[in-house]
Amino acid sequence: MRVGIDNDSGFCFGVLSAIGKAEEELRGDGSLYCLGDIVHNGIECRRLSDMGLRTIGHEQFNSLPPGSRVLLRAHGEPPSTYSTAKERGISLIDATCPVVLKLQQRIQAQYHDMDPERQQIVIFGQKGHAEVLGLVGQTDGNALVIENAGETGQIDFDKDVFLYSQTTKSAEDYASLASLIEKRLKPGCRLVTAKTVCGQVSHRSQHIREFASQYDLVLFVSGRKSSNGKVLFGECLDVNPRSYHIENKDDIDFSLLEGVESVGICGATSTPKWLMEECRDHIMNYFTNRQ
Repeated sequence: MRVGIDNDSGFCFGVLSAIGKAEEELRGDGSLYCLGDIVHNGIECRRLSDMGLRTIGHEQFNSLPPGSRVLLRAHGEPPSTYSTAKERGISLIDATCPVVLKLQQRIQAQYHDMDPERQQIVIFGQKGHAEVLGLVGQTDGNALVIENAGETGQIDFDKDVFLYSQTTKSAEDYASLASLIEKRLKPGCRLVTAKTVCGQVSHRSQHIREFASQYDLVLFVSGRKSSNGKVLFGECLDVNPRSYHIENKDDIDFSLLEGVESVGICGATSTPKWLMEECRDHIMNYFTNRQ
């Protein structure tokens, strides 16, 4: 059996940077909080937890004592988080992804410049997602979040629409949504879009389709909560119906691999390379021991 790993899969720059900062801080002191899961991968979170990283929610964050050190993950945070840290004397290690940070600044500038009587900000993203909460926070909570075309009825088509996208959404879905909105706008109103889907993500969508098409069966490795994982797994499934979403080697159903000559292993921007390698080795050991 041929088992291959997609070289383009694995942590993106933003996640790599956040994990690197966490490891550096933990080696230096060993006492560090992280506001939310550092990455949407439970196995990687447990590895860092074993090193001393303590994951907390906003309720716990708001009651931390002065001098506490808190890592802000790549997803970013709303302005209120920074205000709370300043008021309580909390030290922040900011690992916000540069792509997300640039988008936050862009939305904030647009919000302060626009006329709310004639204009509105709409964000294409997953409601409740950490990145989206940070983006909405740049507008004092006034941006409208829509997850799909079926929710466009919430938009006021008598106003200009400034449309942004969560950085890990599909570029094709974003373009399709923009086209739909533009068709429904009333005369005299305009749609302004921005290229806010991460370049690494949009590149991976096409690449992973090519990768998935080269194998009899595909194992897509990622956490169930990963928004990017859902998008990329959908791309795999679209070109290869024998694609399966797993979180780790224990999820591998070997009955599916019977008679298969090639298996491709790939993952999301939140999937560590070592986890994909572990799945590959598990498969190879299984078939080697059967001989």
